[in-house]
Amino acid sequence: MELAVWTYEGPTHMGALRVATAMRGVHCLLHAPQGDSYADLLFTMIERRPGRPPVSYTSFQQRDLGRSTADLIKEAARAAYERFHPEVLMIGESCTAELLQDQAGALARGLGLPVPVLPLDLPSWSRKETWGAGETFHRLVRALLKPRAPAPGAPRPARASGQAPRANLLGPIALGFRCRDDVTAVSRLLAAIGVEVHIVAPLGARPANLLRLPEADFNVCLYPEIAESTCAWLERTFRQPWVKTVPIGIGATRDFLAEVGKLAASQDVVEAAARLMAKSGLSVPVGLGSSGDQPRPPQTHLPGMEVYAPRLPWYSQSVDATYLTGKRVFIFGDATHALAAARIVDQELGMRVVGLGTYLREQARPVREAAQAYGLEALITADYLEVEAAIAASHPELVLGTQMERHVAKRLGIPCAVISSPAHVQDFPARYAPQMGFEGADVIFDTWIGPLMMGLEEHLLTMFRGDFEFGEEPRADASAPATGGYAWETSGTGPTGMAAAAQSGALPESRTSTQSSADASFAPGSAVGPVPAGVAGQPPAAGTATPAVSTGSTSATAEGGDKTGQPVARSEVAGDTPAEPVWDPLAENELKKIPFFVRGKARRNTECFARERGIATITVETLYDAKAHFGR
Repeated sequence: MELAVWTYEGPTHMGALRVATAMRGVHCLLHAPQGDSYADLLFTMIERRPGRPPVSYTSFQQRDLGRSTADLIKEAARAAYERFHPEVLMIGESCTAELLQDQAGALARGLGLPVPVLPLDLPSWSRKETWGAGETFHRLVRALLKPRAPAPGAPRPARASGQAPRANLLGPIALGFRCRDDVTAVSRLLAAIGVEVHIVAPLGARPANLLRLPEADFNVCLYPEIAESTCAWLERTFRQPWVKTVPIGIGATRDFLAEVGKLAASQDVVEAAARLMAKSGLSVPVGLGSSGDQPRPPQTHLPGMEVYAPRLPWYSQSVDATYLTGKRVFIFGDATHALAAARIVDQELGMRVVGLGTYLREQARPVREAAQAYGLEALITADYLEVEAAIAASHPELVLGTQMERHVAKRLGIPCAVISSPAHVQDFPARYAPQMGFEGADVIFDTWIGPLMMGLEEHLLTMFRGDFEFGEEPRADASAPATGGYAWETSGTGPTGMAAAAQSGALPESRTSTQSSADASFAPGSAVGPVPAGVAGQPPAAGTATPAVSTGSTSATAEGGDKTGQPVARSEVAGDTPAEPVWDPLAENELKKIPFFVRGKARRNTECFARERGIATITVETLYDAKAHFGR
């Protein structure tokens, strides 16, 4: 599929199907034309589910439009119930069917089926997929629980004596980013501090399970885009508080445990959370575990989970990760993962957020507030071309985004890691790979740093490809040694000829092969200055010596010559050398972020870039422009 036709979100009915597919005992009847059944591919191929999604279609055709389609909807509803026997039947409409205004939900409800019928009536033309998923979950919970709502002002029943605190995990759905593993990670985390997981919904829940949601002491909103409206309604109706912190990253997990400790209203949980944070090497928030008593073990826990120590803090401060400091990162995705990623990048990895945005306009406010804290203007758009332009303008060294940004970053030659939906099959791994909790923090570090490390490796290979000690292969021409494109000798081959050149004055003895190669360009296509005749791809005349490399301070060569092995040298005509550019202090500081073993090459290439263009002062922009130029 061409990128030009990709979108971040589908229509609202796709969100409804994501909720129905995540649950058990729920079937969705979709009033849609024939051919509008691509949902099967999304759930079975991308998410790799063992069965097809619980959805039926009316599949009306052109000939059906000449008469009323009411009978078609009724027949499809009866057939869906008789075949699948669902506990709840949801009725939705695709974008095309919405134009017909058939009122499919009302027609199906009038059949008197012995199960609840939930008309969705989602505005496909003004809203998108994620909103549709959240609204579907909200309507389903409200339809089932509203008859059981207590009287206004009624006190919430107290927890039974000896009963451990219970929490509902709300928000995970089908086609969500690592939802299955997040549920496992958060369940383990809560079990380690003595909190029982009561109901997980929508993922894996049945309609009967939703009726038991008010029994829990509080709710955990794992994905605000999906469950925020439901959590707010449960709080208004059943006096049920909810945890608003999403535990993605070390700092957020610490805040999550602190918030759970307060809502659980249990000293055992409070002390267990404090102990868990202390054993994980984290500071304990004020007011958590501040009792004078010694911390007591939690009532229930999974073996070993109470002492799990995240490795991300150590990794982010290790010698191997010091080069991460100050790296420029562009972040774009759904609001939950984008906000969490920005916090991790800024506070835990020591990198710099240079772009932040989301395609979810319903979550624009928190994203704008976060971007403002980083001194940025949030990017709120569903147009991937705008995102691509913003990425190119910000010159990031790492992109954290969706599957869309992965393709954009590939075109721009920037490392990228996927952090949210829309995602592809490789982001639904068969292995356990959560994003939440202490375990998820370590997975995040590995996932994000991997592309950056590989990008650095490829960058270094490209930079050093023209150097003598990194020569690719012996040349077919015996008169030209494999020196990465340098014409070291005037006669002969190999080190002997190089030594002869040094003795003859063509090459100073103090300049070793490594030192001379340091003047070479660090990227392909980096030839600068005029190329003398008879050198660039043209064999020298008979009886003439191979030209020696220039010993001027600005001499350099292109990338190891052409594929035939003919060297490409560079020389400058006396009197035409422009004045040496001056480095701006900010550019000097930016240069220091480059690893020391390639910093000299970056400096020399940037200066060559500036001289060619008559730039007197090298700024940060000049440095990145030079990088982009030599990276092509």
